[in-house]
Amino acid sequence: MSKHSKLALVVSDSGKAQDGAAALRDAHDWVKAADADVLVVLGGDGFMLHVLHEMLDRGRLRPCYGINLGTVGFLMNKHSQKRSIAERIARAREIAVRPLQMRAVTQEEREYSFYAINEVSLLRETRQTAKLEVRINGKVRMAELAGDGVLVATPAGSTAYNLSANGPILPLGCNMLALTPISPFRPRRWRGAVLPDSAEVEFCVREPAKRPVSVVADQKEIRNVRDVRIATARDKELTLLFDPGASLEERIFAEQFQA
Repeated sequence: MSKHSKLALVVSDSGKAQDGAAALRDAHDWVKAADADVLVVLGGDGFMLHVLHEMLDRGRLRPCYGINLGTVGFLMNKHSQKRSIAERIARAREIAVRPLQMRAVTQEEREYSFYAINEVSLLRETRQTAKLEVRINGKVRMAELAGDGVLVATPAGSTAYNLSANGPILPLGCNMLALTPISPFRPRRWRGAVLPDSAEVEFCVREPAKRPVSVVADQKEIRNVRDVRIATARDKELTLLFDPGASLEERIFAEQFQA
């Protein structure tokens, strides 16, 4: 990024982030978010996702440089004062992230559409096992998947819920998606699939009145769904900025060698 980029400071409500912002406010000539070329995001991964979703909803996409003042900070950079914020952003590496677009129809025929940067997950709402028909590009690939649910994850989200559900970690730039079952009952030994990100994935809920299912696109939930369609939103490419040697790509590689 240019050293002359106009920067805006976007801060989480947490006390830690607010304290960090106080130390940064006089360290740069900040502009309003609406006028910025780059957003400097202070907080944790959850707040970064919130900022990215706001940009998707408003239609103006700008690079984001995160500073971790939360917990895990997988999408963020380390908090450091060794270099000025302008210098850190000028040296930063750009990483492109393509979100998923989820379209859902409920049992009441209501239609919803949301974006997901990490994953879209379908989950049973009651003690009754969810039963789902799985279609890829319009073709039925599994007539009935029975279990707690299923998810579709991007490479950026493959180390989150997907990993905890024993799904594969996907390197950035691989142009693939992870299709991962959540506590599958039948077929018991099915571990999921890796799909090209050009694939359109559809789930049809079987016996939806008896076995209600919700769908969650990152932080947005729709209950009592009947049909869900998921595809990569190629026209909504997001850009994250990382310090040299600490990119999201490097973190995904490192995650695969954790003990």
